[in-house]
Amino acid sequence: MSFGYQVLGFGGSGTAAVSGNDNGIMGFGYASGPVSITNLVSNIGVCSTDVSGVGTGRNGLAACEFGGDKGIFGYGGSPNTAVTNLVSNTGVVATDTAGVGTTRLAIAACSFGEDKGIFGFGFPATANATAATNLVSNTGVVSTDTAGVGTVRGQLAATEFGGDKGIFGFGVGNDYVTYVSITNLVSNTGVVATDTTGVGTARVNLNACGYGGDKGIFGFGRTPMTGVTNLVSNTGVVATDTAAVGSVRQSRGSCEYGKDKGIFAYGENGADTNSRNLVSNVGVVASDATGAGTARIELTACSYN
Repeated sequence: MSFGYQVLGFGGSGTAAVSGNDNGIMGFGYASGPVSITNLVSNIGVCSTDVSGVGTGRNGLAACEFGGDKGIFGYGGSPNTAVTNLVSNTGVVATDTAGVGTTRLAIAACSFGEDKGIFGFGFPATANATAATNLVSNTGVVSTDTAGVGTVRGQLAATEFGGDKGIFGFGVGNDYVTYVSITNLVSNTGVVATDTTGVGTARVNLNACGYGGDKGIFGFGRTPMTGVTNLVSNTGVVATDTAAVGSVRQSRGSCEYGKDKGIFAYGENGADTNSRNLVSNVGVVASDATGAGTARIELTACSYN
């Protein structure tokens, strides 16, 4: 795996609260180079045209919600960094906040505890994969590293479930060859559990988000490239593969919208794309829909409002 154009896997996320957030934001990524542009997602799942980028352009980052209605983009590469950018409850992205914790990319993030978040795992610049995590307070402050629990890996994904818990899943370890489907649950106080035996197709470069107010979904990725999905129940149980709908793709962005629905967008299927696939409030993935904005890979997304 390289850390330039080679697609990596990054986690998207939805919302922590059962009531959900109404809007989403897709941001950053790689399009002939790292970018910081964003695209807002309406409450009916429509992506906006590009919003001029704020902060350091980078790929391989992650995002999650905090404070119940706000979001945060963090970490990523080109070169590896730990900087973060807060997202207001109206979808406005702030300038860079100095990084805290290990700089890395191919990281994932999700919310927990209804108003907090967690970044975890990934590939540091000069070291093997890590399982370290960094908690995000309900005011968007990122903590220093918490010692990792579970299998070290990157190119994974994460989502919230159950209204106040989270789950990291899938990815690849230091050999960049052995894909896994193991998961690690996150409690409502941000404690990461040891490995749970994997279910479904082991893969990388997938994404995840919340839907239905208290459930989650992992989708797409490479193993080789696929469009299969795996639903996550409100108790954190991952289901076996659901057959792919729409084009196979990897390195997408994903988040919740409309309070109880989800969206996968952008990514790559031989060429960069900006198309999208909506997820209903019962976890059914729709066929490809026309997108908007710059086609790109290695972006991330979260919900807000």
